[in-house]
Amino acid sequence: MSVRWAVESSALGWLAARPIAHRGLHDRGHGIIENSPSAFAGAVRHGYAIECDLQVSADGEAMVFHDDRLDRLTAETGRVSDVTARELCKIPLMAGKDHIPALSDLLDQVRGRTPLVIELKTHWDGDLRLARRAVEVLSDYDGPFALMSFDPDLVEHMRELAPAMPRGIVADRVIDPYWSVLDLARRLDLRNMRHLPRTRPHFLSFEVAGLPSPASRLFMEAGLPVICWTVRDEATRARALNWSDQITFEGFFPDGDA
Repeated sequence: MSVRWAVESSALGWLAARPIAHRGLHDRGHGIIENSPSAFAGAVRHGYAIECDLQVSADGEAMVFHDDRLDRLTAETGRVSDVTARELCKIPLMAGKDHIPALSDLLDQVRGRTPLVIELKTHWDGDLRLARRAVEVLSDYDGPFALMSFDPDLVEHMRELAPAMPRGIVADRVIDPYWSVLDLARRLDLRNMRHLPRTRPHFLSFEVAGLPSPASRLFMEAGLPVICWTVRDEATRARALNWSDQITFEGFFPDGDA
């Protein structure tokens, strides 16, 4: 398989310039919750890029939140996609001082001061609203950013809506029990990256435990950036950088930059 679309790739030198703080620079023990304004402020303060997650609200808004349910990180229960953006923004994050932000809130906070690497979460149900809203909100943002997803349908839709907007595919070895939500044929398609002719991603974000992989070799040989997730110590970082251009990290300060 070749990546003939490499010539379409946006300039993404910034993607590998600094380590990427996974869901911001968070520390729940000190009341700094993942994907929160406080976590993003910490990443900006230390000069790290920010990785964050988007879920779609009931009314189609792009909300900065990792889980598809509210239960783990708030005192509420239920699916994020069943609640309106207005109500989600009122929900406090557990053990911290922050509330759930919308993507527009994140952009207003960061204002281009550090790169954003934004993952669109999926329910694997063909709902493309999150891709449409993310592209819309980011269309006039003045700062480095990239969108990415595990779901090829979302990445393909990003390409259709905004071909020049930086987009990536998130991938792993497709062996985690999570993947049982998909049938075997679809899992094999993801493992073998059969979607590449239609998604044409500008970069790859791959699980660190699976490096090197056929996908990471393919992208690096084509001159397209490879980042990895989630690195939690310096030893893993050193190994990861043999097979990728930059790490997504949490739980430590790369290079001891505390």
